[in-house]
Amino acid sequence: MKSFKEFWPFYLSEHSNATNRRLHFCGTLLVHLLLIWIIVSGQWKYIWVVPLCGYAFAWIGHFVVEKNRPATFKHPVWSLIGDFKMFYLMLFRKL
Repeated sequence: MKSFKEFWPFYLSEHSNATNRRLHFCGTLLVHLLLIWIIVSGQWKYIWVVPLCGYAFAWIGHFVVEKNRPATFKHPVWSLIGDFKMFYLMLFRKL
């Protein structure tokens, strides 16, 4: 795949299960909340928790629910962009 536009349909196909998408949503929401808390409180020593929380929910969704491998392993940047795009589409009920 040579572009995110090309990657996006593949990303969606790897998240066809609604429970997997909801787990991703929860993880990405937690990432947002943690980042806000860290920035406001200045507790930068907890920044390592951010990817841990985000990936924990996503990987449970893939390995346990969807039974596939996360796209992060082959396309880490596009996968991260896809996570946030999916989150905002779900948040505004566009997906």
